[in-house]
Amino acid sequence: MTTPVTSTGQNPAAATSGSAASSDAMSQLSGNFNTFLTLLTTQLKNQDPTNPMDSSTFTQQLVMYSQVEQQIGTNTNLKTLIGQGATQIGSYATSYLGKAVSITNGNAALTSGSATWSYNLATTASSNTLTVTNANGRVVYTGAGETASGDHSFAWNGKDNNGNQLADGTYTLKVTAKAPDGSAVTSQVASAGVVSEIDMTSGTPQLLVGGMSIGLGDIAHVANPAN
Repeated sequence: MTTPVTSTGQNPAAATSGSAASSDAMSQLSGNFNTFLTLLTTQLKNQDPTNPMDSSTFTQQLVMYSQVEQQIGTNTNLKTLIGQGATQIGSYATSYLGKAVSITNGNAALTSGSATWSYNLATTASSNTLTVTNANGRVVYTGAGETASGDHSFAWNGKDNNGNQLADGTYTLKVTAKAPDGSAVTSQVASAGVVSEIDMTSGTPQLLVGGMSIGLGDIAHVANPAN
């Protein structure tokens, strides 16, 4: 079975809009170039033979002609380089397909009523509150977490504090640990999953892990999935 590289939940309008704006700017620049050339040619044809155009003015106009031409060429070359860069990034992103990744942005995918995070406390805490929010930033669950220093895991069954089963999707865990003196204890949150698809719709590769979309910068570790 071939692992797909598709678009999921992304809006292609942004990429299309950016491309259209770039094309419009290039057309406008080319139009200015053609207008300048027409004006210069007309000026040369209709100059007074007894009072020809000042050479310094003519030189300045030729410089402007060259600058416009160079700008058009630069924009074209830049567009080509950007396209090549996007292709290379996309090719690089496909190497993540089927890999187990560790995600450091605090997000995890709730799938079939199950989501799991790991978190680390730098020092022992006197209290620790775990808060889960949905994709809209609304708090859907709060509970007590571990207080010992070191690594811990939190398996959530996808139910809010009223016992309601929530829909599958992306949820975020926040760890709020306090030391005995009331100061904040440094914590780090991570989750894990297997990359199933690569979404290139926005122009920047997004990895899909259990229905959750993440950027390459959110990945801390990559490994082959356990058999």
